[in-house]
Amino acid sequence: MRSVGIILLAAGGSVRMGRPKQLLPFRDTTLLRHAATTALATGFSPVVIVLGAEVDACRAALKDLPVTFAGNDAWEEGMGSSLRVGMDALEKTAPTVEAVLVMLHDQPFISVASLRQLVELWQPPDVLISAAFYGGKAGVPAVFDCGLFPELKALHGAEGAKKILLRHALNASSLELPEALDDIDSPEDYKRLADVPDGTTS
Repeated sequence: MRSVGIILLAAGGSVRMGRPKQLLPFRDTTLLRHAATTALATGFSPVVIVLGAEVDACRAALKDLPVTFAGNDAWEEGMGSSLRVGMDALEKTAPTVEAVLVMLHDQPFISVASLRQLVELWQPPDVLISAAFYGGKAGVPAVFDCGLFPELKALHGAEGAKKILLRHALNASSLELPEALDDIDSPEDYKRLADVPDGTTS
């Protein structure tokens, strides 16, 4: 097994949803727990889950899972702050990890097989980033080589990893993952996707 850690981002306040989407029922569990068990099923470790809004309820929902929690008190600043917090926790927990797989908790149709494929595409020194490709662009989930960890830790506020993907485009590979388009941000998204059968998307 390659030495890859996972950061699962789940700190947001679900403004568009109007209630904590981390705890929304999804199939026989919640969105957050579904994402956490998918991450664990890849076999990569540690799995670091970055929490912010509704932190106590989210921790309680995952208390029996072998994951590492990282609290982002500045979660309202955006994804960059959560990535930075997640990277700090990952490096403390597993200082020799060779890469990180970054996931979101609201892309419920991303499969274990797809996540493993992304890791297989990461082939340093030629391929330092392997990213999902959907909607005409690359995005998360994505794998970042340890050589890029300082850049991930330097992100601020609402900055995601997009600029790192662009900066290292010549050393990046992508995997077509149209299912990543099915993210749950609004009540309409949730109504449309919550009852989609396992293994399919709308």
